[in-house]
Amino acid sequence: MAVLRKPFQGVWNIIRFNWHFYVIYAIATLVLFVISLLLSGIWQFAVLLIIALATLSTVLSLWASYYVYDVSGLYKLNFLAKYATALNVVNINAGFDETSVLLNERFPQGTLQVLDFYHPEKHTEVSIKRARKAYPPYPNTKQVNTTELPLPAASTDLILNMLAAHEIRDEKERILFFKELKRILAPKGEIIVVEHLRDTANFLVYNIGFLHFHARQVWIRTFKEAGLTIKSETKHTPFISIFTLTHGNPS
Repeated sequence: MAVLRKPFQGVWNIIRFNWHFYVIYAIATLVLFVISLLLSGIWQFAVLLIIALATLSTVLSLWASYYVYDVSGLYKLNFLAKYATALNVVNINAGFDETSVLLNERFPQGTLQVLDFYHPEKHTEVSIKRARKAYPPYPNTKQVNTTELPLPAASTDLILNMLAAHEIRDEKERILFFKELKRILAPKGEIIVVEHLRDTANFLVYNIGFLHFHARQVWIRTFKEAGLTIKSETKHTPFISIFTLTHGNPS
């Protein structure tokens, strides 16, 4: 039986895991509106303009999230269709796992191993803590260190890193992490990295929130330093990039 995501599941998760930001926005908007009533002329216009821009930014970010996570088909995982015969699949998350149940259904004949590199001392965002309460770990998920994965060398046909690797903020740690992925990857295996980028499209809809993502050149440098080759780079909507990585010497 197919696992179905609920309508608005993606955007609702963003709201409930980050509700404090929306409360702050609502309070700030109310305060600014009251202030605008005490002003006139250009000053009143300026305050109302700030309210309008803040509201537009909030609405755009929620629209983009709904578009990407709820209606674009991202979680149908069709980009994995060509890997149907993969026998050893590893899914890596950063404390919030929406994909392992879907992967288990997509690879019924394979072995799925789930690794979680969430570390409460490093990943202190309250949103992740709320997400972990809402989505308990997939059965038999292993807590791991990013620089020392508990899997044998050349043992994995397919590694999925979906909207997780950007949580590794330190570049040296991120490079070591991808070196570990290369170590456990079978000679003909592939690594799939799905990420937002710190680019114009994401800035337009997420405003300063796009700073939480890494720029494309950062990912390119990370993959190159880890000794991985980019086999392909595709877009899923203007806001999501999908990198396919293999063994080899990057150009």
